[in-house]
Amino acid sequence: MAVRGTLDGIIDTVSANHAIAPLLNALTPHGKLVLAGAPEKPLEVAAFSLLMGRKLVAGSYIGGITQNQEMLDFAAKYGITADIEVVAIDYVKSDVRYRFVIDVANSIKAE
Repeated sequence: MAVRGTLDGIIDTVSANHAIAPLLNALTPHGKLVLAGAPEKPLEVAAFSLLMGRKLVAGSYIGGITQNQEMLDFAAKYGITADIEVVAIDYVKSDVRYRFVIDVANSIKAE
């Protein structure tokens, strides 16, 4: 895994059931994994990976306008950016499992 031990923090927004061990492996010592999604099944966490890496798993609801603005200001101040995947609207087949940005403006065809 090329990102092993390279990230100080991860905000996990996935609401589908998924393994978090790969995310914990990507964290540096003292790294933080913040869960913002709400999977249906309980999470399975290997205590050893938390203890030995001194890693933290926390949760947060999305927040309101004030919290979102504070987060955007913080990201702008420290140059924090996100990797996003932009897809055409034709790509969406009601089987979305992960989040991505739908390019509606360039997907609408003139009639």
